[in-house]
Amino acid sequence: MKEILIEQNPHWSGAKSHFVRRKKLDKLIEYLPLRQIITITGIRRCGKSTLAKEAIQYLIDSGVSPKNILFVNLEQPIFLEFKHNPSYLGKILDEYQKLMSPTGKLFVIFDEIQFFDNWQVFIKSKYESSDIKFIITGSNSSMLYSELNTMLSGRSLNIHLDTFSFAEVLDYYGIGYKSEFERLKNKIEIARVKDEYLRWGGFYEALQIKDESTKKELLASYAKNIIYQDIIPRYGIRNYDVVERLFFYLLSNVTGILNYTTLSKIFDISDKSIKEYISYFEDVFLFARIDRYHDKPKEQIKSTKKLYALDNGFLRLIASGSQNLGAALENLVYLHLKNTNEKVYYLKDRFEVDFCVQNSLYQVSYDISDEKTKKREFGAFEHFKTPNTKECTLITFDTNEEIGGVRVVSYDNFVLGGL
Repeated sequence: MKEILIEQNPHWSGAKSHFVRRKKLDKLIEYLPLRQIITITGIRRCGKSTLAKEAIQYLIDSGVSPKNILFVNLEQPIFLEFKHNPSYLGKILDEYQKLMSPTGKLFVIFDEIQFFDNWQVFIKSKYESSDIKFIITGSNSSMLYSELNTMLSGRSLNIHLDTFSFAEVLDYYGIGYKSEFERLKNKIEIARVKDEYLRWGGFYEALQIKDESTKKELLASYAKNIIYQDIIPRYGIRNYDVVERLFFYLLSNVTGILNYTTLSKIFDISDKSIKEYISYFEDVFLFARIDRYHDKPKEQIKSTKKLYALDNGFLRLIASGSQNLGAALENLVYLHLKNTNEKVYYLKDRFEVDFCVQNSLYQVSYDISDEKTKKREFGAFEHFKTPNTKECTLITFDTNEEIGGVRVVSYDNFVLGGL
């Protein structure tokens, strides 16, 4: 085991890590002095481990001895036979302390902790009896939240990490965007990255690949690994082929309204099973559903749901290979709104507004050069606008203007902020 620990902790030997700085690092740094356990949740391969390693470098730069910091990826094959024994986490900690003889406060990072059953029992005992700051990462929201709330209520602070945002992708490419000068100077590069991000999303490894067929293979492998590692065994699902087919079918319905009855007929299983499978997809951050807004909470809960993918790259996996750019843009806008607002809804009766957030209305249209399209989008605003409506915003791919009190804004200006 000691060899594995040395391999996973190169900072003990003085190695320095260099990463693209993630926006959530600031929040993680803010939480480090606090007593609570820090949890980092997010889809596999979104960069949770890297964010934790960014924190390691920050701690070392701040004067913490490298030997006082332990990082362990718990999905290593060496740990497989012990996954049903949470006390083995204690053995890992003991071996580390024998190896490094740290003194004072310890920082212990357990990566993909859900790999161990009943991990929260060990974490709670150490949290209450030792001077250890725990950072734990996990790829299943319900698993972490239910177990934290049961055993560690009030003892944890969560950071949710998504794949790279548009701003982080620009940072990755070293393209400046924070001033009007930079936006104008880098206009062509920003437009190129915007188009790439719309089509391929923000997985870090996908950004590094130029060949589109290889990108597609990588993203398909991500999705299948999540289904077969995090869903099938976790919930003991026997008809695993249905789960995979449902996932790929749902990709073709992203931004649409879910009809569980229709889906149950297509897949020849109960609508109850359909709902369960979709909730599993949500647990591992593949999809998200939003409610239709209603002023009565009970009706809102019962409302039909709209479906969104949590990375645009997955939309490229649809069998036909085609992509609706309007749906792709709407999906990107949703990802931005959900990260900047607690609740996101949609509105629908005779008309439909894509998003309603804190009394502001948002429509998404890739291109509004067609008068029929423009009339439809503006008509929806007029239908739902009330005296309490703060603003109406129409997000397009590359149009910026104001029409009749409606702010028409390009996606890049919408998410990066107007200057």
